[in-house]
Amino acid sequence: MAEAPRPTGLIANKGIELLTAGTPNGWKASILLEELKEAYGKDYTFQAINIGLNIQKEPWFTKLGPNGRIPVIVDHDQGGFAVMEGAAILAYLTRHYDPEHKFSFTDPLDISRAEQWIAWQTGGLGPMQGQANHFNRFTKEKIAYGMQRYTGETERLAGVLDIQLKNQKYLVGNKYSIADIASYGWVNILQFSGVDIDQFPNLKAWWQRISERPAVKKGVEIPTKGAGFDNATYTQRLKDDPEYAAKEKEQKELIDAAKKQYGYKFASP
Repeated sequence: MAEAPRPTGLIANKGIELLTAGTPNGWKASILLEELKEAYGKDYTFQAINIGLNIQKEPWFTKLGPNGRIPVIVDHDQGGFAVMEGAAILAYLTRHYDPEHKFSFTDPLDISRAEQWIAWQTGGLGPMQGQANHFNRFTKEKIAYGMQRYTGETERLAGVLDIQLKNQKYLVGNKYSIADIASYGWVNILQFSGVDIDQFPNLKAWWQRISERPAVKKGVEIPTKGAGFDNATYTQRLKDDPEYAAKEKEQKELIDAAKKQYGYKFASP
C-alpha cells in the first residue's frame, strides 16, 4: 500500500475535518465522530498527522491548533472554525451535532457531572499516565523515582474509576457518554503503561463493554489500524512473542523494584 502523502493543509471544504494520530487523545475525537456517524449519518474527513515528524508544529497546523498538539477539528460548515484539545472537541461536537443527546446530557446536574469527569481525565489520568509511559518506556536512563511516582499515580486514578463504576455501568447517569469517551483511550492502554487492569474488575468490565461498541472499534483505527499498544493487542503479543514477553517481564521487574525502593503502597482514592 502506498504511503499517504504528507499533509500540508486542509483537504475538505464541508463538514468536519479531523487532524489526528492514533493516541488516547486522538481517539477521543475519532470515537465520538464515529458514534455521530453511526447515530446520525454525519460523515467526516480525517488526515493522519505523524507526530514523530512534528507535522503538528508546522505553521499551517498551528494556525488551527496553536498548541501544536493533536487532535484538532475544523468545522467547514461553520466558516472553517477550528477546535483544539480533546475535551473541547467532545463538548463542541455534542453541542452542535448530538441533537438527541445520545452521548451528552440535558439535565444540568448530569452536564456538570460529565464536565467534572472530563476535567478529571484532562488534569489527572491523561497527564499522569503519559508521564508513566515517558519514564517507563522512553527515557534513555531508568529513573526509579519517576517510574514509581507516575505508575503509582496512574494506578490510583484507575482505582478512582473502579470505585465510581462499582454500582453503575458508565461514569455519569448510567449512560454511555462523552464522559466515558474521554477516559476510554487511556484505560485502553493501561497494560502498556505498566498497570494491570485485572486488579480493577469494575473498570475492566467497563473497558470491555465500551470496546465492543462498533463505533469504538472503528474509532481506534483512525487514522490507521493497529496502534499496537492497546490492552487486547498488548496481551495477545505477550502470548505470541516470547522475546517481547521476556522484555516486558524485565520492564515489570524494574517498575516493581522502583516501587519497593520508595516504599510505594497502592491506595485509592
